[in-house]
Amino acid sequence: MLTKIEQLLAEVENLTATNAEELEALRIKYLSKKGAINALMADFRNVPAEQKKEVGMKLNELKNRAQERISALKEAFECMDNDAAELDLTRTAYPVNLGTRHPLTIVRNEIINIFNRLGFTIADGPEVEDDWHVFSSMNFPEDHPARDMQDTFFIESHPDIILRTHTSSVQSRIMEANQPPIRVICPGRVYRNEAISYRAHCFFHQVEGLYIDKNVSFTDLKQVLLQFAQEMFGPDTKIRLRPSYFPFTEPSAEMDISCDICGGKGCNFCKHTGWVEILGCGMVDPAVLESNGIDSKVYTGYAFGMGVERITNLKYKVKDLRMFSENDTRFLEEFESAN
Repeated sequence: MLTKIEQLLAEVENLTATNAEELEALRIKYLSKKGAINALMADFRNVPAEQKKEVGMKLNELKNRAQERISALKEAFECMDNDAAELDLTRTAYPVNLGTRHPLTIVRNEIINIFNRLGFTIADGPEVEDDWHVFSSMNFPEDHPARDMQDTFFIESHPDIILRTHTSSVQSRIMEANQPPIRVICPGRVYRNEAISYRAHCFFHQVEGLYIDKNVSFTDLKQVLLQFAQEMFGPDTKIRLRPSYFPFTEPSAEMDISCDICGGKGCNFCKHTGWVEILGCGMVDPAVLESNGIDSKVYTGYAFGMGVERITNLKYKVKDLRMFSENDTRFLEEFESAN
């Protein structure tokens, strides 16, 4: 019987199966009630008394080893089945998709690079600001109707603390801390209490610029903005300046560019005017210079500001502003080639 047990042990150690049916056949052959191991158990009573201990130990070893081997084969088949069930044939060959820059980041960086080449440096400031830097230092008196142009988020417990509505507050801080010449751009996020729709959001991004020095003129402003427009939208781009009003500049203007879709001939995008408005600008009001510690009799300057979302819409024809903040990967993947 010992010889038979050793033979079965050797067979069990080398058990293999290529599918579940073969595995079940092996289980029946060795472990079922009519299997080889149970048959040896039935013959155990005929073993001489002096050999029962040795033979019994070997039989238990054979049975345990057969159960372990068949269980291991069964687990291997279950893992294979689970892997096959979870296999997604549409999945990319790479385990992790490569990311891409956000379209607003792409456009903001392009704007910054253009003005960097024109001699502007980057300035930054807090998004939670006080009333002075956002309004009063920018020539917004307490009772000035221009304050009504901004739907502002106020901190309820501190009514003098607000979420900035424009990055002009950064310009104020720069003027307070520095004497001319000053040549900076101020990119950042701003907040306004507006209903969210495809045309508006409660937060968006701006890039504002400020240049203060001796003998700065409106002609300087126009030339800088023309250079920016042609680098951003193409060398054939034309600009026009229309009179406007902002509390912190005088004179003030809004700047349009020739529609790059119709070439200025008129289409639905430009409302058949041939022009698309992109930013506001003007000469810094002397009152703003004086409020921030700069002698307006010695220095003059210009300022401009644009919405990054607006420029992005013009470049990539994104019709719904909400797409920029929803993190839909299908939308973001469209900008991989723009990185």
